[in-house]
Amino acid sequence: MAPGGTTGVGGGIAPVGCAACAPRSRDGAADADVGRDPLFYHDGTERPIQRPVDRDEQEEYSSGKQKCHTVKHILLIDARCCIQFLRATYAGKWHDTSLVDAEPYRLPAGSSLYQDRGFQGLTVACVAMEQPTKKPRGGSLTDAQKAENHRIASEKMRIEHTMSSVKRCRIVKDTMRYWQDQIRDLVMAIACGLHNLRLRHRPWNYGDL
Repeated sequence: MAPGGTTGVGGGIAPVGCAACAPRSRDGAADADVGRDPLFYHDGTERPIQRPVDRDEQEEYSSGKQKCHTVKHILLIDARCCIQFLRATYAGKWHDTSLVDAEPYRLPAGSSLYQDRGFQGLTVACVAMEQPTKKPRGGSLTDAQKAENHRIASEKMRIEHTMSSVKRCRIVKDTMRYWQDQIRDLVMAIACGLHNLRLRHRPWNYGDL
């Protein structure tokens, strides 16, 4: 059981990417590098739900960021924007870092993981963490730090575009009116699978950023 009373997709980290949904080259052959790419990106996304009747649940699902009641997911993608893992469903009040700490990542040694400042302090063994530098209190960033932050932000657009693609499905964008946890998990897993399917037939090309 995940924090907040919602069940996890597949009992924890759930793989979404598969050979069938892997991006393919123009000749139709599956790329051999899928699943072994050294670059990964992750971020959290929230989905609005109806206001719970129970007062304790109202507090649990209340999201200060969205100003409504939500459930939250963490998505992990590779450099091709293929969703490799969809985390369990959590109540909206939980912080992104707490969700990852509850179920640590296992990524290939030597890979890089891009994240925003919401994951401050998060580390993964044998993985290089790429995160923007926070402006010091009462100080300022150097030109080199600003340039590096700009580079990281440009790279992180991949996860933003992926989440926008997933939420093309209105059922994961609009207020969810089903109360069953299994259905909440299922519709998100289906939306992520449809994104991977679209990516298989129409791969995105970011070039060299």
